[in-house]
Amino acid sequence: MTKNRHKIKSIEPGSIAQEMELVPGDELLTVNGVEIEDIFDYQFLINDTYVELGIRRADGEEWLLEIDKEYDEDLGIVFENSLMDEYRSCRNHCVFCFIDQMPPGMRPTLYFKDDDSRLSFLQGNYVTLTNMSDRDIDRIIRYRLEPINISFQTTNPELRCKMLHNRFAGDALNKVKKLFDAGIGMNGQIVLCKGLNDGAELERSISDLTAYLPHLKSVSVVPVGLSRYREGLYPLEPFTKEDAKQVLQVIRKWQKKLYEIWSLHFIHASDEWYLLAEEELPPEEVYDGYLQLENGVGMLRLLRDEVAQELETREGDGRTFELSLATGMLAAPALKSIAAAVKEKYPGVHVRVYPVRNDFFGESITVSGLITGQDLIAQLEGQALGEKLLIPCNMLREGENVFLDDITVEEVERRLKVPVQVVDEPGSDLVLAMLMEKNELTHKRRVMYEQSDCSNCGPSQCGEIDPV
Repeated sequence: MTKNRHKIKSIEPGSIAQEMELVPGDELLTVNGVEIEDIFDYQFLINDTYVELGIRRADGEEWLLEIDKEYDEDLGIVFENSLMDEYRSCRNHCVFCFIDQMPPGMRPTLYFKDDDSRLSFLQGNYVTLTNMSDRDIDRIIRYRLEPINISFQTTNPELRCKMLHNRFAGDALNKVKKLFDAGIGMNGQIVLCKGLNDGAELERSISDLTAYLPHLKSVSVVPVGLSRYREGLYPLEPFTKEDAKQVLQVIRKWQKKLYEIWSLHFIHASDEWYLLAEEELPPEEVYDGYLQLENGVGMLRLLRDEVAQELETREGDGRTFELSLATGMLAAPALKSIAAAVKEKYPGVHVRVYPVRNDFFGESITVSGLITGQDLIAQLEGQALGEKLLIPCNMLREGENVFLDDITVEEVERRLKVPVQVVDEPGSDLVLAMLMEKNELTHKRRVMYEQSDCSNCGPSQCGEIDPV
């Protein structure tokens, strides 16, 4: 991913850029006489009622365009590189990083470790701060870029250096104080590793992080994901049911204490902990408005509530058909419960839920976001799939119709001999798909950046996006 000049990819119809006769291939040089580093410089500088653009045409001719507009009106320019700069790779060698646990032979972008603070604002990535200079912090404060999502792991400087395998990782925590003093909103994450940052170290981290309330609005605790490709890596062990119960006990204690002071629960357990402990998910109000939904915190609770709300508005009828739904082992019990709720109101609708075992990465990986096309085909071939197979959108690469192993949805359809429908995240969409009321066979999920691969910097730990 090399540095990109700010070339225009396309122009929005009816936009200011179209009126100014800009075309794909033109290059943005300056805004108000200032050279642009990245998308944040651009967005900050065009937020004015008068803007001057320095443009170089494809033939080399340079223009200076003077534009009068509304203060926050967009120009309608789409750049070839949406970040308008090179991606910053991760300098750490985290003991828990999922990239190091990937098998060979996958597409190159899946091996790129990002630790780019700009992706924190654009798509919710978590960053370690080790890749940020004082200038980066000052620019965040100047532009009021918030919230920034921070991968803490631990507040013990020595332990953080060990876990991130970076001798500067402990010092990077000092940047949090500067963000806090400037009133910048933050969210945090702790990837919990058994025998390293759990137990007393988890207690210490939560206690230390409460000092950044209320600007640090939430901290999630997520279990490390361990694939079967760990030869030569730091020896990490999976958490047990009893381990999960102890983690939840610590989190509930702090939630109760902090809610009495701040009216915020602050520290949150991802859904995996409750499922592993075989305990009921908390009610909606405990999630403080679902501040960490993309990190797998409250996704199942929200899904259940949205499904219940959708079904409450319906009378039910006598429609009859059979469908199937594939998901990871983690969410399968919840989805079976949802299928039963649909059947209770629509007795003729039968949805078979198939939990897909992750043979590709290893059985300890249980989220649907890391299910491959080959595992889907191998385990569902010959099964009774009904009129259609439903799969969650997070199984697919962003903006495309391929799984992690580059098998396409069309190939799955051919092999399984059944149409495949990709279901978006809202519970209402799931109900509509189960009732055959939303029949569009969309083979793509929403577009985001490809950087969803590093456990300390992706939208959720270990690249496990959208755990349901």
